[in-house]
Amino acid sequence: MSAYPYLKDNIEYLERTGNPIFQWLSAQDFQIDKLKNNIFINDFGLHDWRMESGKGLLESLPPEGLYANWLHKDKADTSATFVVGSNLGYGVNHLLKNTPDTHKVMLLEPRTEMLLACLGQTDYRPFFEARKFHILVPDERFVAEVVKNLDLQFIYGQIHLKGDLPSRQLGPEYAQWTTLIKNRLENFSLELSTLRFRQDVMVGNEIDNFKRAMLDGSLKSIEGKANGVGAVILGAGPSLEDMAPRLAERPGHVLYTCALQTLPVLQKLGIKPHLCAAIDYDSSMLRIFDRLDPDFASDIPLIYSTKVDPMLLKRYPGPTLPMWTVGGMGTYVLKQRDLVLDAGGNVSVTLSRLLRTCGVSHILMVGQDYAWINGKSHSAGHHNTNTKIKRASYHQDTKNMDGETILTTVQYMTAKRELEYDLKQADFPIYNVYGGGVPIDGTEAIDLDAAYSRGILASAPGSVDRFMGDLMACRNAVPPIRLEPRSPMWTTSMRNAEKHLTKLFKNITANQKEIHTSLERIEMFVKQDPLYMPYLFNETLDLAGLTRAKARHERSDLQEFKSIAKRILKKVREMDRKVCFTAEETAAA
Repeated sequence: MSAYPYLKDNIEYLERTGNPIFQWLSAQDFQIDKLKNNIFINDFGLHDWRMESGKGLLESLPPEGLYANWLHKDKADTSATFVVGSNLGYGVNHLLKNTPDTHKVMLLEPRTEMLLACLGQTDYRPFFEARKFHILVPDERFVAEVVKNLDLQFIYGQIHLKGDLPSRQLGPEYAQWTTLIKNRLENFSLELSTLRFRQDVMVGNEIDNFKRAMLDGSLKSIEGKANGVGAVILGAGPSLEDMAPRLAERPGHVLYTCALQTLPVLQKLGIKPHLCAAIDYDSSMLRIFDRLDPDFASDIPLIYSTKVDPMLLKRYPGPTLPMWTVGGMGTYVLKQRDLVLDAGGNVSVTLSRLLRTCGVSHILMVGQDYAWINGKSHSAGHHNTNTKIKRASYHQDTKNMDGETILTTVQYMTAKRELEYDLKQADFPIYNVYGGGVPIDGTEAIDLDAAYSRGILASAPGSVDRFMGDLMACRNAVPPIRLEPRSPMWTTSMRNAEKHLTKLFKNITANQKEIHTSLERIEMFVKQDPLYMPYLFNETLDLAGLTRAKARHERSDLQEFKSIAKRILKKVREMDRKVCFTAEETAAA
């Protein structure tokens, strides 16, 4: 098509390089008549797209001046910009031409014909080749993975989100995708902040828990064992107090699960769960034991993230089972031996993913309010129960299902969005006994009467007992992994690298390229060990600051590298002491 001079070249490039967007385009139906008839030259002399109304997309919103505020000079070389809506490429091209080559431009265009029209107007092959321009598949999981890979841009640059105004005239999906990406960016920003500042604590806990976790068993065999089981996830929201008397009197035949933090609440309300889970690494979790009767919990299995405070495991009175989670030591090296789960940011998400992995038939949410109700933040008995609302910066207003304004928090809404995203992955029904809080998308809101009458508080005969038997069988210790100490090899390699860099820095002006290449090799070396890398997360980011966030090296960079290298070797030696079983320990196991 003469109106699309670059379409063939761009598409062939995407096909040849195996770009996911080519696969997506190949699977879409689109109206070729629109591509032939909808493009035209408008009164401004610009290529335009005729909408269903007959008007041009850019007639009332000419691109001149429209994209001026899309450029941000601060840290532009280490930043990224998301664009929702391509039109014919005016906004995207403005960014590509006016930002540094290292600035990432990520386009999401939900309409096939508009993406093809955009690809037809500009030769994007140089920008694809330079890995500057990326087209996203309009899929939530795909977008989530892209966001997760922008950690360096978050730390050393900025992430911008631009919704294309002309494109919004085409339909509501552009505003919806802009909101979705905004939420994913907010969630990841919170997650990365936690990782950046708490990773050493979390993986440090894992190292301290490693030998115990190796002897506590493995959840690997529990996958798919909950066939026919109906499950309940009990939250500690204020509405739980209203539901509890009926559930205690008539629990039905379902698997009751909750967070460890909720156990004191359930103890007070007379409900005993089948299992509980803990993922929080913070020592504030120990306050739970000020309210928890050890006898109540003595036969309730605790499924614990290996990142929890070791003291929590020492104080828990019941049986314990380890759960290795993504981002920790088990991410890559324990998948054959153990279940490695992405725990998410809150226990409801963790339980949802665990129950889905186990293969339950349905889930019922109870006490999942994500809001203050009747002046209360949690049910009585929770260690964070608060009945005095003092408006703070993290509070915000939202609506309940009746349209009434209720109080929530940024953390609540972030957790709710993550849960909603996760629930979309389930291939079975999920119900929510609604108690007046924030609605949860992806669930069917019901009351307890409906839960009883529709058999939602029921399971296949014998399935819950069978599942609990299989769960307790996971505690049979499997042989621990025998690991060889790494520190001798690491010490030699890092010292040789330091000597080499010291020589190069003596003539820093002439050796800029060699210094950069050497630092890149060191960065690759530090990342090569999948077991040790999670504990070295901050150090790898600091090294990336020397290799990918600097255009030119300075004398102070050598001292910065020495400091990083010292921290790396200290951590590697610590890991060797705490995770490498001796022959005697292996035999005793």
